[in-house]
Amino acid sequence: MKTIDELLSEGVDGKRVFVRADLNVPLADGVITDDGRIRAVLPTVKALAEAGAKVVVASHLGRPKGAPDPAFSLLPAAERLGELLGAPAAFAQDTVGPAAHAAVDGLQPGQVAVIENLRFNPGETSKDDTERGEFADRLAALADVYVGDGFGAVHRKHASVYDLPARLPHYAGYLIATEVGVLKKLTEDVRRPYVVALGGAKVSDKLAVIDELLGKADRLLIGGGMAYTFLKAQGHEIGTSLLQEDQLPAVKEYIERAEKTGVELVLPVDTLVSPAFPDLKAKAPVHPAAVAADAMPAGQQGLDIGPESRKLYAAKLADAATVFWNGPMGVFEHPDFAEGTKAVAQALVDSDGFTVVGGGDSAAAVRTLGFDETAFGHISTGGGASLEYLEGKTLPGLAALED
Repeated sequence: MKTIDELLSEGVDGKRVFVRADLNVPLADGVITDDGRIRAVLPTVKALAEAGAKVVVASHLGRPKGAPDPAFSLLPAAERLGELLGAPAAFAQDTVGPAAHAAVDGLQPGQVAVIENLRFNPGETSKDDTERGEFADRLAALADVYVGDGFGAVHRKHASVYDLPARLPHYAGYLIATEVGVLKKLTEDVRRPYVVALGGAKVSDKLAVIDELLGKADRLLIGGGMAYTFLKAQGHEIGTSLLQEDQLPAVKEYIERAEKTGVELVLPVDTLVSPAFPDLKAKAPVHPAAVAADAMPAGQQGLDIGPESRKLYAAKLADAATVFWNGPMGVFEHPDFAEGTKAVAQALVDSDGFTVVGGGDSAAAVRTLGFDETAFGHISTGGGASLEYLEGKTLPGLAALED
């Protein structure tokens, strides 16, 4: 695929460059709580603006149902982008209507405009090729060139991700180029030992990547809510912990495969339990108990890996030459259940290997828990996209950027 450096060498002065970014930032009462995804696209936007392009930034935010919804407006993201750029970004209150055209027409070389949430138009996410194509045609009227830099959305066959690049000269931005380069290090010529730590709530979200990694990783560490389905598959009592009963057959098969193929599958040896899920807003102390993973009491639910598991996981990560981590080890949003996630993050910081935090809640946890982002080899902006790449799937947004 062609990169932004090739575009810049060809010249962009006065050209309208459409940048498909990922500004899908978390909001609380209209206030951005983590601007990591905005900062991730800055190098691309700055380089284009400094080269004299008229930069049109577009993104989705949340899951509006194909119609305008103030709760999902990109205005806060546009304002933050302007702050980070050091110059205001114009904001259009629609996607392809009069406001968008006026904002783009009003740009001078070196200026930036952000159009409203792409998902306010049903054509963005439509499964109908014609409807998606019609929306892509209208987006294409806003630009002369396309730059894909929204890695968190490249696994979606959406109009701005998949259909629009076919209508304009297209290039990969700096973020996508970096993300793809990192993922190739996890799939091609991997330095070993290769250790993968997987957490998060649902084992069903990770089944495909576990299936793929059982033939590639040397060691798999399992934590988070998904660990309890594994423990149940081993015949252990898990109390009221999260369980995906329909996934038990698949999990049992993976446990057997790991043993046969020599992949070390590491599960919690102890867990922190509480009779009820904690209040994440109040964050009042819960005083959880640490119990052996094979002796969880009925009526209690596991909400984090325990102290012995933290030591075990840190030791299993210590000698890794390559680490991929996706998914927290517990309910890190509450201080009583953050230590497991913190221990894994610290183990990556302490590692001499190449460490990758696979986006999503893991990236949010790293920032929430106060870690220096530069201490990790790479923090991905796309959890779902990273996982699908590791699963070996073709990602529509990357395929669309290929010539």
